[in-house]
Amino acid sequence: MSTPITTIRNLGPAVEAACHRAGIPDAETLRELGAHETYRRLLLTGTQAHFIGYYVLHMGLQGRPWNDCKGAEKAELRKSFDRLKAEVAGSADKKRSDFEAALDAIGVIEKRAPARPRDL
Repeated sequence: MSTPITTIRNLGPAVEAACHRAGIPDAETLRELGAHETYRRLLLTGTQAHFIGYYVLHMGLQGRPWNDCKGAEKAELRKSFDRLKAEVAGSADKKRSDFEAALDAIGVIEKRAPARPRDL
């Protein structure tokens, strides 16, 4: 039996819709993946990166209020969030570069200068 994502504390319909777009159908799958992997999948499927969304997901999976994240715990989550953003940005840039290289190889486009890292 699958349980709606909205049954997890702090998570509403918008998060549930984003999870569905990322291939996360229910609360059980989200719990199995954990907050970090879930957020990585959300970023890869177009969710705009925002630190509050990241830690709200962590707090929700712990059954805690979203604003319970403070001090050293919040600082550590910020480091994890920043690493995740960089990882996803690097992944997206590599895919784009490979695609453009393939188009260049068959003469469809000229190779362009490397893209600057984007702030997700």
